Amino acid sequence: MRRKFNNKHIARIKNHNQMFGTNEWASKTGKCCNKSTLVIHPTDISTVFLKGVYEGIPTKTVITGGVNEEELVQLIKEHDRVMMMGHGSPNGLFKASSFPEVEETFVINKSHVPLLNEKEENVFIWCNADMFVNSYGLKGFYTGMFISEVNEAYYCGLPLITQDIVDESNYGFTNIINRHITENRNVIHKKVKNEYGVLSKKNPIASYNNNRLYVN
Repeated sequence: MRRKFNNKHIARIKNHNQMFGTNEWASKTGKCCNKSTLVIHPTDISTVFLKGVYEGIPTKTVITGGVNEEELVQLIKEHDRVMMMGHGSPNGLFKASSFPEVEETFVINKSHVPLLNEKEENVFIWCNADMFVNSYGLKGFYTGMFISEVNEAYYCGLPLITQDIVDESNYGFTNIINRHITENRNVIHKKVKNEYGVLSKKNPIASYNNNRLYVN
């Protein structure tokens, strides 16, 4: 049974997360200190590897499902940075089955653009997130088409790809970005591109994905 969150639950989540440190952005150093992060990561076994992206963030609220639209909007308002990841399209981030109370197909969609436009250090990790970000002039670190499954590799014209190759790319990416996720979006982009680029020399999936990492 999925847990549902009312305003009291949301306040409790926020207070609980604040016990574990601060996370503020400092533009001169590129480091984070005293700013809060909301992670929206719909439950899906095929994207569980993405948990590695945000595990090192000290002050965060992680939402994998169980909130309605009103509660989600309130959470976005209350946080300084929003990280969104999972499966998606140019229209937004798919809600999967873990957000039954969100009526739209996309848990993040154009209705959230005004709120996201108020924040500059967002993270958008889903297939073709670049089209969503660029359509609305959003700020942050983001991906284009991002191959994370063997069938997606075939779809993108990369035959003879094994699960081991995909796993190496997936976990290589998350391990790298995890090391830099408490820095600002430009530093994240530069360092991830450089380090994931090393893996891309021997891994065709990493090469494909690395050419589709962006920052605004």
